[in-house]
Amino acid sequence: MTGELDETARAPYERLVADLETGNARFRTLVQVGDVLVRLGVMQGEFHWHKHDEQDEFFFVLDGRFCIELEGAEAVELGPRQAFAVPAGMLHRPVVAVRSTVLMIEKAGVVATGD
Repeated sequence: MTGELDETARAPYERLVADLETGNARFRTLVQVGDVLVRLGVMQGEFHWHKHDEQDEFFFVLDGRFCIELEGAEAVELGPRQAFAVPAGMLHRPVVAVRSTVLMIEKAGVVATGD
């Protein structure tokens, strides 16, 4: 449902993060605004190289340290309250040394699996 928070997304931030803290990457869609999803993710580890041919991928770090390796460019290191958008078509992979919580914005239909 567009523009309305999922009932589980109304929970306090700490509970949302705690619920996601199993495995290397866990994601929850918080809300859909038009054709865009706002997701909360808890991540740690090295993920596969991939790209999104027709859309950008936006990351906003809430806590932890988040590195995005980019093909043919310097890696982007992010800390809390820092953001980066990976341009459409750019091969990239997150490398997350410590458990980190990120807010992601991407078009509906993108499967956020982290593997």
